[in-house]
Amino acid sequence: MSLDQQRHENNSPLATAGVQLNHTAVYAADRQLSAEFIATILGLKVSAPFGPFLPVDLGNGVTLDYYEKRDEPIQPQHYAFLVPDEQFDTMIARLDAVEVVHYADPHHTEPGRINRLFGGRGAYFADPDGHNMEIMTRPYVRP
Repeated sequence: MSLDQQRHENNSPLATAGVQLNHTAVYAADRQLSAEFIATILGLKVSAPFGPFLPVDLGNGVTLDYYEKRDEPIQPQHYAFLVPDEQFDTMIARLDAVEVVHYADPHHTEPGRINRLFGGRGAYFADPDGHNMEIMTRPYVRP
């Protein structure tokens, strides 16, 4: 079987239906600080440590596993969270309460504003390690 045939077979609806993200490692200079930050903003709880990881359960079977990395700079990543519309304003208020500026765009050029992409609402903000966090009430529409 050629590589193109394998790719086509692997991208079939049957092959991808059972694939789910289970967890991802999030590098942090201080895992406790960063885990508590995102948990506070999203209204979640930090779970008990699991080995070197400090998990935040997102409630859909996925965890953010915060891993402390103090000996080298943290490479910022992007994490997007689909949140209930009725909790969006509360999350923005939590950002305001901890004096973290939110932005309408991923490049952080529109401070204090939100976007209204795909009929929902969204905002971007930086976590303590500079990760570009996003909250949105509607998933992106893909062609």
